Amino acid sequence: MSACVPTHAPDSSPHRAESEHQPHSPPEGPRRFRVAGADVSASIAVFLIALPLSLGIALATGAPLQAGLVAAAVGGLVAGRLGGSPLQVSGPAAGLTVVTADLIHQYGWRTTCAVTVLAGLSQLGLAQLRVARSALAVSPAIVHGMLAGIGVTIAVAQLHIVLGGTPQSAVLDNVGALPAQLAHLHPAAVSMSALTLALLFAWPRLPGPVGRRLRSIPAALVAVAGATAAAALAGLSLPKVELPSWRSHALAGLPEGPVLGLVAAVLTTTLVCSVQSLLGAVAMDKLAAGRTDVRRSDLDRELRGQGAANVISGALGGLPIAGVAVRSTANVRAGAVSRNSTMLHGVWVVAAALFLVPALELIPLASLAALVMAVGLQMVSLHHIRTVTRHREVLVYAATTLGVVLLGVLEGVAIGIAVAVGVALHRLTRTRITHEEKDGVHHVHVRGQLTFLAVPRLSRALHQVPQGAETVVELDGSFMDHAAYESLQDWQHAHRARGGSVEITGRAGTRIAEPAGSSAAGCRCRPWTAWRNHQCAAPAPAPTGGPGEESAEGPSNHQLARGISAFQTNTAPLVRRELARLAREGQQPSQLFLTCADSRLVTSMITSSGPGDLFVVRNVGNLVPMPGEESADDSVAAAIEYAVEVLKVRSITVCGHSGCGAMQALLTTDPRASQTPLRRWLRHGLPSLERATDKNRSWARIAGREPADAVEQLCLTNVIQQLTHLRAHECVERALREGTLELHGMYFHVGEAQAYLLTEDAPDSGVFDRVAGTTAEAGSKGTVLHDTRV
Repeated sequence: MSACVPTHAPDSSPHRAESEHQPHSPPEGPRRFRVAGADVSASIAVFLIALPLSLGIALATGAPLQAGLVAAAVGGLVAGRLGGSPLQVSGPAAGLTVVTADLIHQYGWRTTCAVTVLAGLSQLGLAQLRVARSALAVSPAIVHGMLAGIGVTIAVAQLHIVLGGTPQSAVLDNVGALPAQLAHLHPAAVSMSALTLALLFAWPRLPGPVGRRLRSIPAALVAVAGATAAAALAGLSLPKVELPSWRSHALAGLPEGPVLGLVAAVLTTTLVCSVQSLLGAVAMDKLAAGRTDVRRSDLDRELRGQGAANVISGALGGLPIAGVAVRSTANVRAGAVSRNSTMLHGVWVVAAALFLVPALELIPLASLAALVMAVGLQMVSLHHIRTVTRHREVLVYAATTLGVVLLGVLEGVAIGIAVAVGVALHRLTRTRITHEEKDGVHHVHVRGQLTFLAVPRLSRALHQVPQGAETVVELDGSFMDHAAYESLQDWQHAHRARGGSVEITGRAGTRIAEPAGSSAAGCRCRPWTAWRNHQCAAPAPAPTGGPGEESAEGPSNHQLARGISAFQTNTAPLVRRELARLAREGQQPSQLFLTCADSRLVTSMITSSGPGDLFVVRNVGNLVPMPGEESADDSVAAAIEYAVEVLKVRSITVCGHSGCGAMQALLTTDPRASQTPLRRWLRHGLPSLERATDKNRSWARIAGREPADAVEQLCLTNVIQQLTHLRAHECVERALREGTLELHGMYFHVGEAQAYLLTEDAPDSGVFDRVAGTTAEAGSKGTVLHDTRV
């Protein structure tokens, strides 16, 4: 029996915390609730950031200061438990400050709470309609412009408190009152605000090893605590935080005010809360993209969790709730592995609200105002401005920002949407079509989207080409509608009929809106070629030799050369930087993927993986020889050893597929026939055949239906049998025992383009857990592979 010998390599296996997102070895006894240490430490870090920010946002809105603590606690406990983004932290957000302040000014606090409840109910309704992803259709320029406008409004208002005064209700009023405010400065307030800002910006930049350790303490906490301590030691007379008794805390009341105004308020609150939370969830997915212990966000569930949190927060007299980027980013970077971190942060907020009131009442309001003003200024991101400028959307960004500052959030967003639609229509109609002659060849160059609006200009340019001339039509765009396609095709046929030649070239990815099966302007691309985004290529030239002779470049070689050429032209520029990084750093795949050599099984496509993601082993029949039975072929065992011991992969997947020729051969081959290399190899599949034909042993099936025939039955059973063979390898068995490795089974139905996933966390007990959105269970009759379709 061959053993996997450990190879000396740096230990790159990541910390594997026990959480709800990661299956482990079968638990012994009843399941217990456990909180990973990483979640506890992350929750404390988030709490230390959330506490001063929640008070500061409540101050900026004019709401009771307890409302910020209520929203922070509810956001952590309710949105953290029910939401669909495990690592996003919700609570009172700076992006809602202007909206909430305006509501309080117009309708009072109790009606604002009622509006928050109604906005939460609206979010629950939208979640039931499953429209969460439609929020992602909003242009990022509009979202960032909205946040920038809100940031400017917050900063201008809080500047008055920083200077020792009182802010006005409107931005223009605040700007107009600044000269008078500067003439009557409050030195104590200004000094505490300056100290807060100095600590806030200097703390993350502390140098040296000591500074690195100190930087683990949140800068917001250090800034507020430092200003509070300085004010207390200096005996300054300043307005401070006042937290009345919870017995006098105001709860939601019946909404009072004009119906249309209240409807607009509910819609505005719903819009801002939902868009900010959903975009935040997507941002957290990107931030945690390299981690395998965290699931991607379920946006409809996230919207449902945010709605429930707003209903409860409003009913309890709290501020509106949304996902908060600052706290969420801190949560991810602190190493949180599950939603337990978010929920624990809510527990700490509740504890602080109950037991730390005397300490909180020492905080100067000027310090909180300086903190919130800094947050508002940071919402005007130079990075976002450069991005929208690069994408020529600065007009949309500027219009949204000015609209929010001058008119309000809902009005500003509406203006941004209108400007974005206008810009899109302008781009759609702005198609440049030029004609020039070079060395006797006429070039017609089309830049932009080729739609029916551009057909008259296209026709004029094409008719400038003389009859019988050699012509090149260059399509430098991403779309061509049917009217433009027919116009171009008709001219092409007519020009060729008069003795001319036409070559149509296009940038990779050019799509022509035409009926399926038709030839796109002479481009003979098969569907697969179009799917992989390769450039259209001319048909292979006919052989030049006489009868019985082959061309120097045969059809297969020609196809290979075309594919390589298309890769170098279209794909290589996109992946060169990533491949260069992998060449420098070496490969660190997280999975060993063992599958069949069948050409229809494209591993990168069905797993949505890229360079460096999968360590792939392919052979006929996706077989794993038992140790000691390799028959002079150690390639599979060597790959397993290298993947587990050197690359430290965290999972191994055995993937079978429908219509497998190896399984068909096992069913039909006469074992007494002469042995060939293929038949000798297929002997490793005989245990699968015995298992599939033994009525007393477990057998496999797909959820909802029986196997279509004996071949599919064997294909499914073979996956399970090869997982058994995998466990017999010493290095695999040891990694499974240590909890650093998982085994998965997968079946791909080629004709349906459908994948089925099997997980085997507890094969002895017959209990199969839900894994990656897939339900797997086992009955007395055998293993069930469940459909992964949503």
